[in-house]
Amino acid sequence: MKLDLKLYRGYVNDEELIVFGHLFQSWAPDKYSIEKKGLKHAYAILHKFRIKPLENYKINLKFRDLEVTTKTLEDGYFRFTIPYHEELEPGWHNYEVTCKFGQFGIVERGELLKPYPSKLGIISDIDDTFLISHSNNFFKKLYVMLSKNVNTRKVFDDVVRHYQELSQAGQESSKATNSFFYVSSSEWNLYDFIAEFAVLHDLPKAVIKLKKIKTGLRDFVATGRGNHDHKFIKIKDILSFYPHLEYVLLGDDSQHDPFLYERIIKTFPKNIRVVYIRQTGQKKKEKVVSVLRNMESMGTATCYFKKSDEAIQHSKEIGII
Repeated sequence: MKLDLKLYRGYVNDEELIVFGHLFQSWAPDKYSIEKKGLKHAYAILHKFRIKPLENYKINLKFRDLEVTTKTLEDGYFRFTIPYHEELEPGWHNYEVTCKFGQFGIVERGELLKPYPSKLGIISDIDDTFLISHSNNFFKKLYVMLSKNVNTRKVFDDVVRHYQELSQAGQESSKATNSFFYVSSSEWNLYDFIAEFAVLHDLPKAVIKLKKIKTGLRDFVATGRGNHDHKFIKIKDILSFYPHLEYVLLGDDSQHDPFLYERIIKTFPKNIRVVYIRQTGQKKKEKVVSVLRNMESMGTATCYFKKSDEAIQHSKEIGII
């Protein structure tokens, strides 16, 4: 029997620890290369969606002196949400997850984040916010996904500089950074692509939170589409987990980010410092202009920008970088 584990970056505060991942009977999606070219790349991307999750299997977590067992959900997903009060240095820490089935066993190691002391947290969308994806053109988006590997996909000009400056804002040490979270309607199948893309372009290391995993080629065609309520839930979870921070929210106008962020501000009226929305078309959208104006009436600064140097200038003007 084939057995494979995929772990994601977890996070911890002074009271609780959260770690999550998937268990598969097939290879995990990250076993298929994101660096191949041409048809081999398309083949690898499609295979990331031909996976077989395992339901109700025991998963064991070990982190320092902590050992806990849970079981996978119906889509192979598991999540440990555990009380944790031990002293922990800020930064990234390793954890270990094991799974056994009869004679088979597997061990994987992941990372979790204890944030550095700061006043600012950054939550960013991915597609068409920093990764050029053409989300408002269904066929072009699929074409780009299948034809361009991780080395040939592009970021927007100056977006890396903006994110790096936000990462260092208010920190006196180059080692200490503000916490970043990438939250997207892409599925967990594409986690390794997003993580590696961020590394290649020197984007800040982040906790990545994605949409429920897909298990077939029919699902692949609908990747990134459908209901976006999961993004609201994931962002709400982050703000609730680190309620002492003010947040920068970054998104784009190709889908639902402005309206989602308005809901977040209405729910957390004291936590959102500024909202950045990238303009993806030739003109600003009137509905987006209107919803941003409403955010400003609630005390949140906004910036609707075409190029990232405009966003950088705005961040300087309001004093966050």
